[in-house]
Amino acid sequence: MATDRTFSLSTTRSGVTHRWSQTLIPTAREAPSDAETPSHILLSRAGFIRKVAAGVYDYLPLAWRTLTKISAIVRQEMDDAGSRELFMPVIVPMEFYSETRRHEAYGPLLFQLDDRKGNRIALGPTHEETITEMVKGSVNSYKQLPLSLYQIQTKFRDEARPRAGLLRCREFIMKDAYSFHVAIDGPGGLNDGYDAMYKAYVNIFTRCGLDFTVVEAESGPIGGSASHEFMVNCASGEDTILKCPVSGYAANVEKCEIGERPRGAFIEPPTGELTEVHTPNLPGIEEVGKFMKVKPDRMLKTIVFQVTGPAQSDGPAPAHKWIIAAVRGDHEVNEGKVKAMSGYAVQLAEEKSARAAGFAIGYVSPRTINSVPGTLLLIDADASLGGFWATGSDEPDHHVKHFNWRRDVGAALDDISRVKVGDLRNALAGDPSPRSPGARLETGRGIEVGHIFKLGTKYSDAMGLKVLDQQQKQQAVIMGCYGIGVSRTMAACVEMSHDDNGIIWPAPIAPYHVLITLMKPDDPRQQETARTLAASLADRGADVLIDDRDERPGVKFKDADLIGLPVRITIGDKALEQGGVELKARRDPGKGEVVAMADVTGRCVTLLQAG
Repeated sequence: MATDRTFSLSTTRSGVTHRWSQTLIPTAREAPSDAETPSHILLSRAGFIRKVAAGVYDYLPLAWRTLTKISAIVRQEMDDAGSRELFMPVIVPMEFYSETRRHEAYGPLLFQLDDRKGNRIALGPTHEETITEMVKGSVNSYKQLPLSLYQIQTKFRDEARPRAGLLRCREFIMKDAYSFHVAIDGPGGLNDGYDAMYKAYVNIFTRCGLDFTVVEAESGPIGGSASHEFMVNCASGEDTILKCPVSGYAANVEKCEIGERPRGAFIEPPTGELTEVHTPNLPGIEEVGKFMKVKPDRMLKTIVFQVTGPAQSDGPAPAHKWIIAAVRGDHEVNEGKVKAMSGYAVQLAEEKSARAAGFAIGYVSPRTINSVPGTLLLIDADASLGGFWATGSDEPDHHVKHFNWRRDVGAALDDISRVKVGDLRNALAGDPSPRSPGARLETGRGIEVGHIFKLGTKYSDAMGLKVLDQQQKQQAVIMGCYGIGVSRTMAACVEMSHDDNGIIWPAPIAPYHVLITLMKPDDPRQQETARTLAASLADRGADVLIDDRDERPGVKFKDADLIGLPVRITIGDKALEQGGVELKARRDPGKGEVVAMADVTGRCVTLLQAG
């Protein structure tokens, strides 16, 4: 049965009531010295997390309650999407990685160690290999597919510089799911499973109360043919998102397409004679430009890639060994677009091999297409235009002015098997939208909390996961992969929702819904009022925290704002004399209002259902 996507307090269970004095909430006025981001500062100050080591944190009771609520939402939506929960070991034998070579893609991010018998093992950053091996030993027929499995578990990545609290950790909580199919299209195919997960993720982050954007993305070290990221929108986000304000298209920098741009016809006359300039000890475009008195947008940057194979495993053998990608000096070459335009799998050229082939690394110009055999020249549309250009001279410590495409590259420009022009660089704000003619891309900032991938047969091919199809022939299983950073989602929510005084939790994932603050904790009348209100709220499904500490009111109010529970009830003599208590929503500025006792529970429920 589909889950109700709107937040409402539970009608099937009573909420909990806890007392501040009986739990661990070590609030602090000052943040740790290494805390820089809002979530790291506020989660530390509010007593949610405590640093154990670099990139490793304790989750204290408030944090664990929020993480539990996020996990519950994830479980409900995953179950509704047809996925079933299991649990796999943290330890991954290195033999699994030797089959997929993914330890090479992860590099030093992969935690590795030896057991007492000298066996090399890893602490799993994700579990593609483990679950592929599991299904390989459990499934042998197409009749057992499609199948979707997930877990919520601790993961490990050996970050060189863990920072930003829970946003870049060495140990973190993650939901990872994997789907298995015998076809891409049709009922039960990968596309069906992918769409179901896409919808589940939209439901999860909506139910968590997050402001988020779904963006097209590159697959990164996971691999695969298609992917989407789910990004929490916030000004402090570590990732740039590019959006079309008309069509709603959104993508990250690595994936974002650029709409049609003017292209050069390679018929423009030279701006002058090709002039060589000695440029020793100048390590970058900016420095070279200053020395030559040329702005970066009038320089050509030519990057050398080595072809490693066809873009798809079943593609034809590459016709080229090398690729040189030319973009404007103020732009960045996009490796994914190099792959897409060339049709090859590529990597940045290893310097020694490239030099041996004839490339003057750091000083390469488009002219090398005529001097290094087996080279494909890719030109970004902006770099193909006429006018003045400066570029490398194909000789160490030298550049040239007045480069001209037709004069200096020649007839190769007319051979489409050797030269291609198109979208080759990272997109920028103001670029043409790829989805709506006339519209321009805009930028935003976000934090990735979820990522879904179409893996295809990358892992099943590598590890021999096959099933018998309807014709009783062996067929590689098609896979999908779907991840959510559970602890990262908690941190991203704080980045999105806070003010100068502390956290502002959305009701669905707040550790408690209501904070009842006693001005006089020893006063019997205030104690009885707190018990009565807490019981009434719990009957409606609200989780209640009673601040029964013997502290000054100012301390209690500051702590209330700091931990950020959605609704605060203050019980004091003045309001009680008026037949009520003071009620305040955390999101609302200013002071609260006195609400009659009979109306308090209803008003709280209304505020919570509003988010």
